[in-house]
Amino acid sequence: MTTQDFITELFCRVDDAMIEVNKHSQATLYPSEVVTLAVLFAVKGVGNRPFYRWLERDFRHLFPGLPERTRLFRLFVTHRAWADRFLVQPTILGVIDAYGIELIHPMREGRTAHQIGKKGVSNHRWIVGGKLCLLLNKLGLVVDWECHTANVSDTRFQPLIKRYEDKMIVCSDTGFHAKTGDPQNLKVCPRGTWNSRMIIETVLSMLTLCNHFKKVMHRVWRYFQMRLGWTMAAFNILTQWHGLEPDEDGIVHLSIAEFSL
Repeated sequence: MTTQDFITELFCRVDDAMIEVNKHSQATLYPSEVVTLAVLFAVKGVGNRPFYRWLERDFRHLFPGLPERTRLFRLFVTHRAWADRFLVQPTILGVIDAYGIELIHPMREGRTAHQIGKKGVSNHRWIVGGKLCLLLNKLGLVVDWECHTANVSDTRFQPLIKRYEDKMIVCSDTGFHAKTGDPQNLKVCPRGTWNSRMIIETVLSMLTLCNHFKKVMHRVWRYFQMRLGWTMAAFNILTQWHGLEPDEDGIVHLSIAEFSL
């Protein structure tokens, strides 16, 4: 499948989900075009400028109403809620984990008053950035997510777990366990137990390698949130591209490598 074929089919799939959203009378792009471009940005996994150069050079003919770069990315931020349309329903059993995302090198910490990231530990090393908390269903698809600065404890994301208290049991590592007030649906799994929750490590590995998600270059918090939201939407779209076919053991093998741009 060529990149143009991929973009065309992606637009068709997005348009099916956005069919009831009307185009603003003054807009140059249809809602489905905005979502398609935002998903492509998440899949490409590069900064704003390299993405726009690539898009304008190779695929401008597919988006004749393409606005100027900064206007396009403001559209991504303004319509970030559309990404939630591609989140999936919870299942009885789910899994949660946190993922550190570097925004700047630790040596550059504190050089500007406008710094949005905080210093924290991710994968046994210091980063300055944010922390994404992912809630997955039993198939490994994203049900919901939240983000905070990298310096917060994983227990800060307990409200996300509590939000699904009547819908799913959420497995986590011991980092989500607080001294008091754990949600009733939180299942804390000590190291070496409930290995089925390792599906979230597979998901995070795919995001790191295919979407270059471990380090992003955003300098404004709402743009950082935008990147996270559209990346979650892109992941759900791509993992379901060929359907979810379990093997003889009932395990669904997820892959998005073929869609790397």
